[in-house]
Amino acid sequence: MRTLKYLSIILLATISLSCGSNSGEKKINFLIKTNAQKGNISNNETLKVSLINKKNAVIDSITYKLNNKKITETTALNNFKLGKHTIEATIYFEGDKQTATTPITILNSEAPKIFKYNIVNEYPHDITSYTQGLEFYNGVLYESTGQYKESKLRTVNYKTGEVLNNIDLADQYFGEGLTILNNKVYQLTWKSGTGFVYNAETLEKTGSFKYGNSKEGWGLCNHNNIIYKSDGTEKIWTLNPETLVEEDYIQVFTNKGKIVEINEMEWVDGKIFANRYQKDGVAIINPKNGGVIGVIDFSPLKKLVTQHEKLDVLNGIAYNPDTKTIFVTGKRWDKLFEIEVIE
Repeated sequence: MRTLKYLSIILLATISLSCGSNSGEKKINFLIKTNAQKGNISNNETLKVSLINKKNAVIDSITYKLNNKKITETTALNNFKLGKHTIEATIYFEGDKQTATTPITILNSEAPKIFKYNIVNEYPHDITSYTQGLEFYNGVLYESTGQYKESKLRTVNYKTGEVLNNIDLADQYFGEGLTILNNKVYQLTWKSGTGFVYNAETLEKTGSFKYGNSKEGWGLCNHNNIIYKSDGTEKIWTLNPETLVEEDYIQVFTNKGKIVEINEMEWVDGKIFANRYQKDGVAIINPKNGGVIGVIDFSPLKKLVTQHEKLDVLNGIAYNPDTKTIFVTGKRWDKLFEIEVIE
């Protein structure tokens, strides 16, 4: 009798599990098929989308979307941002509705060009500065430095290296990139999820802001009343200058794949120049779609500065509109280089 009782319990449990596993499940009747090779497609190609109808259902209508934007079965990709996206199909059939999705990665159609440079001038730079951000504003060079208990915001006479004004951050903050817009300095910190706002003339702190979906603060630049923020990934976020809310982003991609650890940034003639962390070079990025259109190898510059134990990588790019040249330095470098970029 005991054996029969156990058998009955096992059978009941099996029936219950079987019912539970089927309950609420919806059979997948449709799959999306594309012409992307292994999920990758270039932005100079035409995306072709079709539906695999596994059950031969009678379809009433289909709507396709790429990154939440309506597309047709054939769509040119030249106006889409690069990076990882989702294709979604909404299918109405036989009085029912089902959604199918598939990932896709849009790559840049061309490989980055190699740019060269000339050194125009060399200027003194504070060898103790762990440089994180550089930017010119009204002829003055602004610099943000990092490291806990060492982070600063300062203005500098770039020709002499003289510090004009200096603000120390609290010990718990690790300073990162900066940008200046509408007489306000915006400075990031690394992992605290907090940025600071200062008066550009006095460096008096006037406010702070929190990050959104970007978890870390790396670099900043601005153009046309839009602030661009990097967070150490392949993403560059666009921030509303009034609310500092992250409204959108681009993904930095080449013709091969994504470029991560985008760091200090500068807006130069309609493009974003960006350091990559631990790389002694700069990527030139199309801000509309995230495509890397060029690279500059600045690694020879590191050999031209004083070699010492704490010497670190290239970091810091500033475009001077007065000279129409860019200025670069590095973490604990004793020189600031004025550079002319050559295509």
